[in-house]
Amino acid sequence: MHRIAIIQGHPDPEGGHFCHALAQAYAEGAQSAGHQATILDPATMALPYIRNQAQWRAPPEDPAVLGAQAIVGEADHLVIVYPLWLGDMPAVLKSFLEHLSCGGFVMAFDEDGGWRRNLKGKSARIVVTMGMPALAYRLFYFSHSLKSLERNILRFAGVRPVRTALMGMVEGESRAGARAGWLADMRGWGARAI
Repeated sequence: MHRIAIIQGHPDPEGGHFCHALAQAYAEGAQSAGHQATILDPATMALPYIRNQAQWRAPPEDPAVLGAQAIVGEADHLVIVYPLWLGDMPAVLKSFLEHLSCGGFVMAFDEDGGWRRNLKGKSARIVVTMGMPALAYRLFYFSHSLKSLERNILRFAGVRPVRTALMGMVEGESRAGARAGWLADMRGWGARAI
């Protein structure tokens, strides 16, 4: 049995978007295979911006952030689902990741200048949805936000392996079949905890 933390990064707290459905499908697949899956929804958390190094280094005080740190800390596998907004992840998700890293939770710096990768031993899957074709995002934008999250946050913190999925052209009635296929993929990945 794996413990899975699913971070649903769509910024609408009301739900009902494809990212919400993808996160739920992954959780359902995981739970059907006997895994423990918890969905974290940063859009429902009232998080202020972190504005200086002192705030970033201090342990969080917000109960929602402390709870998220506990869930991520206990997880074997992380899943991050978000829509591409202005070529990047939504600001709500970025702010959540900053809060999650507070107090040295993700990476702790030693007095000699080195750091400890506190997420070592965890694996991850990143799922990015978008209105444009996924191939255009790969070739023209070089998968910028995906690579930044994968390389500069997750792998830097010790997460390996990091698997990815780009889901392009998700909107419109003509894409219903593709969306159904992606939901099935998520259930399958959840069942295998990958």
